[in-house]
Amino acid sequence: MQYVKIKDVIVEQIESGMLSPNQKLPSERKLAESFDTTRVTLREALSLLEAEGRIYREDRRGWFISTAPVKYDPAQSLGFSDLARTHGREARTEIISAKTILADKQAATLLKLQPFSDVYRIDRVRYLDGRPVVYVTSYLLPERFSTLLSFDLSQSLTSIITEHFGVQFHKVHYRVSTRSLLGLTAGALRATTGTPAMVIERVNYDRNGGVIGCTIEQWRHDSINIESTVELLMSSS
Repeated sequence: MQYVKIKDVIVEQIESGMLSPNQKLPSERKLAESFDTTRVTLREALSLLEAEGRIYREDRRGWFISTAPVKYDPAQSLGFSDLARTHGREARTEIISAKTILADKQAATLLKLQPFSDVYRIDRVRYLDGRPVVYVTSYLLPERFSTLLSFDLSQSLTSIITEHFGVQFHKVHYRVSTRSLLGLTAGALRATTGTPAMVIERVNYDRNGGVIGCTIEQWRHDSINIESTVELLMSSS
């Protein structure tokens, strides 16, 4: 199949260093001409490369070579800036909105709220080396953090909650899934509608089992790997 051969050629060029991270590929028209193929066949090859995390597409800008993904370990409590620093990457956070809302279905489900409950909703986009890679939506309870929205929310929410409100995280429930980026989320990540994303949901609890808040991270899937090492406790028989 020709599209598989095209895909293998581009992979070989990436692995040999001929194509560098974040390097822009030629236009689809030029690539089709170079491989003496149709744009339909070329797009099949590009779709395979995108699915494997080898390349990514930016809306109206074209295709680019992916950088090495960051390794995300749920067993560690690294904030985004610290995670980027451990990989030698530059982090930046942009605030999209921060306001009190009537809890939507997602917040009510994750936080087990009663109907017509108020929550803080904070939407942020986080960048690695200037590229937007994750859209973060956080929900927190106003009755626990009454002045939260007055803080610099481009900083770590965990640090703000711990240092200024004296609330310690004791347990975190994780859920990892996949979805397609849509609408405003896709636009904020400079992605085309339908781009695959890895979704990490976290619900945080204090030492008494009370809910602190929850966070939904929608990552461009080529930017992250989930990795963790767990020490198993062997029971004696």
